[in-house]
Amino acid sequence: MKEQHISVIIADRPYRLKVSNETEEQEVRKAGDLINTKIKEYANHFAFRDKQDLLAMVVLQFAVDVVKSEESQRYQETLEQKLKNLDQLLDHYLDK
Repeated sequence: MKEQHISVIIADRPYRLKVSNETEEQEVRKAGDLINTKIKEYANHFAFRDKQDLLAMVVLQFAVDVVKSEESQRYQETLEQKLKNLDQLLDHYLDK
């Protein structure tokens, strides 16, 4: 697929983007839908002055999720390394 322009509406505003393939287009559209869903959730539960407030809250939530995911990934990598080290120690002592 040749690079093409698509329009994604976020918080009632259209944004024109370039995508290089259908998979990327689906991902962008899904992300836009997710943002709009979160905006609606926040609008139903919190007081706000304008959509900028809602966007800020959505971005903050996504950023917190990214931070948690990165911390979880680091923990997972550390745990895997410790398990490998333990496995090597066990192998060493069992081979004796």
